[in-house]
Parts: sequence; C-alpha cells; structure tokens
Amino acid sequence: MTDHLDHASAEEFWDARYGSSDRIWSGNPNAALVRETAGLTPGSALDLGCGEGADALWLAQQNWKVTAVDISRKALERGAEHAAAAGVADRIDWQRCDLAVSFPTGAFDLVSAHFLHSPVTMPREQILRSAAAAVAPGGVLLVVGHAGSPSWVADKGHAPHFPTSEEVFAGLDLPAGQWEVLLADVHESGMTGPDGQPATRTDNTLKLRRLAQ
Repeated sequence: MTDHLDHASAEEFWDARYGSSDRIWSGNPNAALVRETAGLTPGSALDLGCGEGADALWLAQQNWKVTAVDISRKALERGAEHAAAAGVADRIDWQRCDLAVSFPTGAFDLVSAHFLHSPVTMPREQILRSAAAAVAPGGVLLVVGHAGSPSWVADKGHAPHFPTSEEVFAGLDLPAGQWEVLLADVHESGMTGPDGQPATRTDNTLKLRRLAQ
C-alpha cells in the first residue's frame, strides 16, 4: 500500500478518485443487479457504495424508491445530476455516509452491496452485518464482490483476499431459521483490459431472503 493510501481518509481517497475524471464507471447498472432483481416487486431499496449512481438510477427506473449511499460527495453530486437528467430525481435519496462509522436508518425490501471493496481500510464484514439487519421481513440482501484479480494481473500472489460467498455468509452470523439462501454462485464476466485486450474477471454473488416472522 502506498504512503498516500496509508494517510488518506476514505473520504479523501474516494473524492480524489472521482475527481480525477468526469466519469469513473461505465454508467450501466451491474449485470448481477439486473439479473437478480428480475421478478422482485419494486419497493424500497438501499444501494450501498452507490458511486456515480448507475444502479440507483436503474432501480428508480424500475419503480424502486432508492436510498443511495456513498462516502464521496463528488460521487453523490454526480449521481444526483444523472438522476435529474434521467427524470428520476424524486425516486432517489442521496446520502453521504461513512459506513465504517454510521449506517442509514430504516428497513428496506432490497439491500444491495455491489463491489464493496476499498484500498483504504474498511470494516466490510461489519458493514454487511448492518446491511443484513436493514433488510425488511420478506426482503432480499444481494452481495456481489470480486472473486479474484482480473485476468491481466500476472502476479496473483500479491492480490488481496476476496471472500467467497460462503465466507461472506458465515461472516454475516445470521440467526438460524430466519434467512433463506437463494443463490451463492461464482460468475465469470468478459471485460476489456487496460491495453484494450479481451479479459475476464470472476465475481461472487450471494442472494438471501429474510423470512417473514
């Protein structure tokens, strides 16, 4: 880890990252979100680490009422601009939140955490436990994360550990008999490498339903 990352706060790091370009991500919703919310009845959704808001915008366009959370003000401002341009500003509540310190209030029919990884130290397991606690009875928790480094990374030995779906589930420490595992899967996706070369990356998907009590 560089000296810059050692001394930068999470907010400073991500504001600098989003400030480095007019657009960091593609602007398209994550494929797993589109795939795994098919068939769900739109209700209230919590998008954790929403970034520039592509997932939040897509959910709002599917008639979800979305709370979109990120630590970066720059990312949230950009997301709000995109929502206004798309005509769904009234369906998204943008909230700046350091999930290592606090968590949005309320219960949600869908809690989505896509690629909640950070080069800056972050208590991911603690955050995901809070995410599970925020799921309303009958609601869904969707956690998608990288399973490993992209194919163009030659030195896999120095890559960070990405937890499997089984490890994520164990870390949630959920009470017995109150949750149903809908999906625990590994999926490989095609992508373009930094030099324009065809590449792949594998991701883990964990989808759980909180049983109505």
